[in-house]
Amino acid sequence: MALLCIDIGNTNIHFGIWMDNRWRVSWRARTVADKMADEYAVLLRNFLRSDGLSFKQVSGVAISSVVPALNRTFDELVTRHIGIAPLFVTAHTPMGIGIEIDQPEQAGADRLVNAAAVVALYGAPAIVIDFGTATTFDVISSSNAYRGGAIAPGINLAHDALVRSAAQLHKVDLKAPPSAIGTNTIHAMQSGVFLGYVGLVEGLVSRIKAAMHEEKPICVIGTGGLAPLFQQATPVIDLIAPELTLEGLRIIYEMNR
Repeated sequence: MALLCIDIGNTNIHFGIWMDNRWRVSWRARTVADKMADEYAVLLRNFLRSDGLSFKQVSGVAISSVVPALNRTFDELVTRHIGIAPLFVTAHTPMGIGIEIDQPEQAGADRLVNAAAVVALYGAPAIVIDFGTATTFDVISSSNAYRGGAIAPGINLAHDALVRSAAQLHKVDLKAPPSAIGTNTIHAMQSGVFLGYVGLVEGLVSRIKAAMHEEKPICVIGTGGLAPLFQQATPVIDLIAPELTLEGLRIIYEMNR
């Protein structure tokens, strides 16, 4: 039997099937807040069918969501089409970590799930950088507690805002230019957007590490679609965990069976 993990983000929804002690397959779909449960069910059924799977093989479902409008939709999808009750992860769900922030219920479920995955898989202290719609920096102390972090606009969001607001600028590939000194518009934008973002990452990691006051080495873990690109551009990211949120959902589900 299979565990279906669903991470509902602001831009994409990440689905993953854990089966036979491995990630059998994962897919991404665009987040559409007003799409109905039956529409998502058709999409998910087609995803499963393309890998020779079906709803009947799903024995458990774990969900993290930062889009409240879709919570009821996916609850209906799982209950009606798969026939089981999903586990929605919140700050009140046992997940093997402490939560040491002012208002735990305000923490994004994905951030808590990432923290739980890091503690279980890599140990603490650690910083998780999730490159998504927003770029989030999450801090886990050596006592396995989630301590908060930082939230910045994602690089795609910043890039799109610049292009939208400046009539003579157009989209460029998000990669390092030949030099930090751009001698044409494309390279100048790549320097400002990409290298500027690398500077943001390096600066925040340095300040966060200083504020953590940890004696042990602090591991910096990158996740999200653009994480490998940034790892190539800066030495501050120690390792990449592309399925970190799905791993966290799997771990939390197993804790709460």
